[in-house]
Amino acid sequence: MQAENKKNNIKTVSFGCRLNALESEKIKNMLNPVLDSAIVVNTCAVTAEAERQSGQAVRRIARENPNIPIFVTGCAATRNPELFSGIDNTVVVSNFDKMSIDAYTKDKYRPAPEATEIKLNADAPMSKQFVQIQNGCNHQCAYCITRALRGPSVSFEYEKILSDVKNAIKNGFYEIVLTGIDIASFVLRDGDKVMLLSDLCKQLLIDAPEIQRLRLSSVDPAVPDIDNIIDLILSDERMMPHMHFSMQSGSDTILRAMGRRHSAQRVRNLVARANNKITFSWDIICGFPGETEELFNETLDLICETKPIKIHAFPFSPRPGTAAADMPNQIDRGISKQRVKIINEQAQTNRAEFMKQQIGKMVRVLVEENNIARDPHDITVKIRGNKIPEKTICDTEIIDLCGDTFLGDIIS
Repeated sequence: MQAENKKNNIKTVSFGCRLNALESEKIKNMLNPVLDSAIVVNTCAVTAEAERQSGQAVRRIARENPNIPIFVTGCAATRNPELFSGIDNTVVVSNFDKMSIDAYTKDKYRPAPEATEIKLNADAPMSKQFVQIQNGCNHQCAYCITRALRGPSVSFEYEKILSDVKNAIKNGFYEIVLTGIDIASFVLRDGDKVMLLSDLCKQLLIDAPEIQRLRLSSVDPAVPDIDNIIDLILSDERMMPHMHFSMQSGSDTILRAMGRRHSAQRVRNLVARANNKITFSWDIICGFPGETEELFNETLDLICETKPIKIHAFPFSPRPGTAAADMPNQIDRGISKQRVKIINEQAQTNRAEFMKQQIGKMVRVLVEENNIARDPHDITVKIRGNKIPEKTICDTEIIDLCGDTFLGDIIS
């Protein structure tokens, strides 16, 4: 009976990284033929707050949907299954089983009544397609629990990646985003031949020439291949000129304490290599153990110097089971939050300065919904005039700013 299900009444909610959203979509497609109705919640455990929010959301979803089976997976579910296991009609599925159909069908679930409507702010459809190229991580950053929850780094075979890209194009997606847990560590070996991330990008652009925009999710600036990625962006306009660095700090002292493998000078060199033709965004952890005011100012000075246009700054959150949780000189959370505010204010200053320079320029944008689009630097553009279909890529003149958004007119 379930194999004949045509309702596709599987809804997903994703927290945390873009990879979670992509994996949720894969789980949805896997469950559609075999379950009448279900909710999949893909959780995050990157911080204690993210884990708390995941638990709070699942409890609310369960209250609002008492007749619908809820599958809770992702990093928070893997790290702390007890947080969810007592919630009615909820089944916990670990990261290591999340892509196995058996994990969702091995037990009998109360069927949802035919007329039951799922009450949920589900994941919105995307105008760009995320393609996973890698999973897991081999590094041991002192603050991070992800390695334990995702396992070691595994690079996907090229044929699988190319197939996913071609399927995305077939479905009308012309912007592809390569994603994973640590995509800069991507490597495939075939005898003496080695394919790194930059090689992967080059080959995809050759084998799937219909790609109009190729973008990368977060990358580790320590990896030498990032130099080649920058060169490729500068030489091929289909590579989007924006890179997100998993920086975490701009202080060499703190970077060493974190177990990171790059330096502030490495980042300066990469930004110089980009020659003002590529924009950058960063992740920054404020208040890592031992971060004095002087060391914090080293990060702030690097932000002022290299001018990333967006920063995801957040206060350090000690995660049990990580080295940083037991380090001396823990920073008061109030101080950490104040430093987050300072970092965000400087990032906004950088962004506003960059955006003002774009007024009057023509950019190619990807329309997402309701005439809201994204420019190559991943900045929102509100297009005036008639409604434009989603997934459309079109030329737009930037005519003004509205807060953190460009205003643009279509160039006919």
